[in-house]
Amino acid sequence: MHILLIHQFFLKDHEGGGARWNEMTRIWIESGHNVTVVAGNVHYMSGPGNERQPAFSEYISAGGARVISCYVAPGYHSGFVGRIWSYLSFVLSALFAGLFLVKIKCDAVIVTSPPLFVGVAGWWIAIAKRIPFVFEVRDLWPESAIETGVLKNRLLIRLSFWLEAILYRKSSLINVVTPAFRDFLINTKRVSTEKIILIPNAADFVLADKIHVGQDRNAFRNNLGWENRFVLIYAGAHGVAYSLTQILRAAALLSDTNAHFVLIGDGPEKRSLIAEAHAKGLNNITFIDPLPKPEVLKYICAADAGMSVLKQAEIFKTIYSNKTFDYFSCQKPVLLAIDGASRELVESANAGIFVEPENPQDLAGKIRYYMDDPSVAASHGMNGYLFAKKHFDREVIAKQYLTHIIQMIEGEFLSL
Repeated sequence: MHILLIHQFFLKDHEGGGARWNEMTRIWIESGHNVTVVAGNVHYMSGPGNERQPAFSEYISAGGARVISCYVAPGYHSGFVGRIWSYLSFVLSALFAGLFLVKIKCDAVIVTSPPLFVGVAGWWIAIAKRIPFVFEVRDLWPESAIETGVLKNRLLIRLSFWLEAILYRKSSLINVVTPAFRDFLINTKRVSTEKIILIPNAADFVLADKIHVGQDRNAFRNNLGWENRFVLIYAGAHGVAYSLTQILRAAALLSDTNAHFVLIGDGPEKRSLIAEAHAKGLNNITFIDPLPKPEVLKYICAADAGMSVLKQAEIFKTIYSNKTFDYFSCQKPVLLAIDGASRELVESANAGIFVEPENPQDLAGKIRYYMDDPSVAASHGMNGYLFAKKHFDREVIAKQYLTHIIQMIEGEFLSL
């Protein structure tokens, strides 16, 4: 079977960020299938860099997928208009690549969203190639964009809801990444239950276990100056939705302790966060640029606890935080400032402590609790590891996804 994946933010080898599909495609290829990826050439964290890039280029990923890197208009990080234009330019370049550069016969096209607009390219490619169209929902867009204040224009909001409804109707299969997403699509969007599958985010135990066993944790910590410190790590995007100022303010409240905060990643808010830390004279925060997944996991394994945080918003009660699964795989307890589905996940596993979102005092208090009793933190970390190993192992979940796609193709569920 040959699968065509359209993913605007598919990671290049050695890039930092969400590696769900890098891991998924590797597992599918190891299972004997072929995958071609149509991706954008602008990274959602830090952009393409200063070098000029060709409109289209190709490479083979570390996992064995053929990746066609497509033109994305500059300006993604310059504001709302630049971001929309970047999304729309990728729709056009992805459509061209899928129709004219992917010449081998494919059995299905999968689009992973957000951005929502990329679904148009997948839908039209599916029509042209007469293959099933699978639409994956990793975020409830446009709802999340509206609630966080990113999307305000009434016309664009109406157009977004209109497009979303068409994509749900035209897809042969819809994958969601949380049970709350599934319920929302069924109860609010009136999507047919038979069309929806649930393949959540998961933990990469192959990589994490290798690092956990092979890494000299004490030497790694000593090299970073972490000896005698209780290290709290955040690994992810530095954007408006995450409200990382809550971490900075908790750090200020704990400046008289041995707590040390490490923030790995990049995004539009990073510069202002660094400026705020300097203005407050915070010496207990380290900012690190994006790192490839193996390096990120080394830092997590060497830390004492992980932090998953978001703004206080109703829509975020439906999500599972990607980074939480990385903390699980590295046996780290989770300080979780996200209510709803993520809270239910962590509390079901007894793998961390819920923190009221955007409440630095609560975050600082929960950190003190772990610092006062490290055995509880260690216990929560192991609980999360065992829970994820049983329910959220990427190897197992990737193969379940594959099974659903094969069944769809064999059943000829084609909606054009």
